[in-house]
Amino acid sequence: MLACLDLEGVLVPEIWINVAERTGIAALRRTTRDEPDYDKLMRGRLAILDEHKLGLPDIQAVIDTMAPLDGAEAFLAWLRERTQVIILSDTFAQFAAPLMRKLGFPTLFCHALEVAPGGRITGYKLRIDDGKRRAVEALRALNFRVVAAGDSYNDTSMLSAAHAGILFCPPANVIADFPQFPVTTTYAELQNAFVRGSAGEIA
Repeated sequence: MLACLDLEGVLVPEIWINVAERTGIAALRRTTRDEPDYDKLMRGRLAILDEHKLGLPDIQAVIDTMAPLDGAEAFLAWLRERTQVIILSDTFAQFAAPLMRKLGFPTLFCHALEVAPGGRITGYKLRIDDGKRRAVEALRALNFRVVAAGDSYNDTSMLSAAHAGILFCPPANVIADFPQFPVTTTYAELQNAFVRGSAGEIA
């Protein structure tokens, strides 16, 4: 078995929500839990940052204060003792580095920001379109049994591509739109779901 996990909402808090709370810009609270169209979401975020003259250093300052979710480090250690783990995220390398340090540097596949010399975020570059799903499909082609967990709309293609897909603390709208995935709300439940998924009890 090989485990694939989303990052934000599964192991660490939502970065953009923390930025919204620190800056007082409510519009930045919108995440992939609310907006299925990732490009639309990111274009909106970059426009808001420009409007308020916020750059990469401002966001990194918020990220430096963040810690993994309660129980995340123990869950990740439990999982890594049992199988290889890859984090598949739609975050950006420039955001993720401090959080990866706090999680013990697990393997991370994510995207990259385009940043001007002064720190203004001018755009973003996807590593590959629908990268979470395509990573799972590639791992399956290498004859791994893949069990995946995520919380948002942008995780659902990954969950569908895996042998077993699990939702962790998702919002009600995602649960309603994707009733085929089992829902877990604690790390103990998520551990149990991974055990069941590895045994083929979750399809």
